[in-house]
Amino acid sequence: MKIRIIFDKEAISKNLYTGWGVSFLIDNRILFDAGEKGPWLIQNLEKMKVDFSKLEAVVISHDHWDHTGGLWDLLDRLKGLKVYACPNFSREFKDMVKKFKGVLIETEKATKISKDIYVTGEIGGTYKGKNLPEQALVAKTKNGITIVTGCAHPGILEITNRAKELFSKEDIYLVFGGFHLKDSSKYEINSIVDKFRKMDVKKVGPTHCSGKEAEETFKKNYGKNFISIKTGQTVMI
Repeated sequence: MKIRIIFDKEAISKNLYTGWGVSFLIDNRILFDAGEKGPWLIQNLEKMKVDFSKLEAVVISHDHWDHTGGLWDLLDRLKGLKVYACPNFSREFKDMVKKFKGVLIETEKATKISKDIYVTGEIGGTYKGKNLPEQALVAKTKNGITIVTGCAHPGILEITNRAKELFSKEDIYLVFGGFHLKDSSKYEINSIVDKFRKMDVKKVGPTHCSGKEAEETFKKNYGKNFISIKTGQTVMI
């Protein structure tokens, strides 16, 4: 299975848009998050020659502008597209999905959304003192499970542990996406790296809100098993 990086803060080519937020295409059929701006998302998809007709659904990790911004232009092109969201997303978000004729599916619990692709269901998190529910995507392959995160506001360890509970017999092959460690101390980051090691996480790809300190620390500890995530890349899992 492959994951294509549609949007992130860096790119492998100047022809692709970059910015805040992420968007990842899982196996050419499930889009995880939609970046910050619709035109940028659409143009990156087109430049990367993504066949829109093969998209089965969009999973939105959490209700923040840099993860939902591109969704509306996508729904405008693909009427009736399934949108997997947490039950406690804002009423404004839910109304917008319906306005653009998307099919809103609220995933309170772990849910299979396509062959070998699942969402964790809603996990409680906080941001600036307010509740912020979030979900992650889990892809299962012969290598084990790959956990894809948007921002990991509930905590990257909490999300990883939730995925491991759901797939207790599977190895954790890769954890990548936003780890939300940009304001964390060196001690906190090293502690998380240590716990990843104890959980036998094979590969990591922190990006977006993970912060430079965390990215460098994971890279130092994981070496060749560290994946530098950039727009335009394809990651095989």
